[in-house]
Amino acid sequence: MKKNGWILFLFIVLGLVGGALLAQWFETVPGISFLTKPIVTSWSPAVDLYVLSFDMTIKLQISLFSILGAALTIWLYRKM
Repeated sequence: MKKNGWILFLFIVLGLVGGALLAQWFETVPGISFLTKPIVTSWSPAVDLYVLSFDMTIKLQISLFSILGAALTIWLYRKM
């Protein structure tokens, strides 16, 4: 399989999503709450021209499970 940047980017996104799903599933487990608590950041640029108005919100929630998922997928990518 040919390795390129887009495949690596796809792997990292899938690892982040998989880690976020694990964090959501294990949210109720009291012993690993430090792994499941997300850090939330958001960015909301807005442009208001008299004829055109534009709003966009980008919200990022990263937990340690997400970072571990991304690290795992990078490791799997390198093993391919």
